[in-house]
Amino acid sequence: MPVTLDWQHVALRIALTVAAGLIIGFNRSEHGRPAGMRTTLLVCLAASLSMIQANLLMNTVGKAHDSFVVLDLMRLPLGILSGMGFIGAGTILRKENLVVGVTTAATLWFTTVMGLCFGGGQLGLGTAALVLGCGTLWGLKHLEKSLRQDVRATLTLSMLKDGPTEEEIRAAMRQCGCAVLSWGTAYLNRGERRELRIEVERRTLPGDTQPPAFVSQFAQNARIENVQWLPQGIPTNSGSQQPQPQGTPIAISRLE
Repeated sequence: MPVTLDWQHVALRIALTVAAGLIIGFNRSEHGRPAGMRTTLLVCLAASLSMIQANLLMNTVGKAHDSFVVLDLMRLPLGILSGMGFIGAGTILRKENLVVGVTTAATLWFTTVMGLCFGGGQLGLGTAALVLGCGTLWGLKHLEKSLRQDVRATLTLSMLKDGPTEEEIRAAMRQCGCAVLSWGTAYLNRGERRELRIEVERRTLPGDTQPPAFVSQFAQNARIENVQWLPQGIPTNSGSQQPQPQGTPIAISRLE
């Protein structure tokens, strides 16, 4: 970082900062994220301007040209970087078991560092960071779509006592490649009815919203009254005040 800074260098740094902030922000706006082009650009500019301000204050009257370190000017960009954590935390949302906004928060943090690079005069480093950031946001997204991932869901079954046995239900789920994580059973009306709540896990492509084949098989089974398939992240009606059926306590068996 040079001690003396003319306005040509300032204009170049700001121009590169604006370009980098808009490019990264375009990716967030394109995918409908809460931190779009304006937010990303403002974050990048704030970081860049703080470094430019620190650079301009280095050549302070009354100080030798090699003693600017005693001014501790780096607290200004460090404060910007620390404060960025509050904005990033505000973009992370959690609803039930679904967490969204983590990539947006990381993008804002990355954009802040990129702005510090441009504002500090490390134009090559800032440009390299921009290329890597674009490759991460655009390139890896297509790779993630082609990779299978583990997703969880809750299967709820209501049936009479002569309904399918647990072994029949487990066999149907195993045929579809689903693993049972937990199994809960409620006996109602003195054992005349059963309700099963099963946590399952399966490996599928991202965005695949089709339930496994055994869900439709259970729905067509005359011995099963109700079938509910609830993928992870979809809110339940746990907050409703509907009366719960009378019966024996639910017995949960955990599978390691």
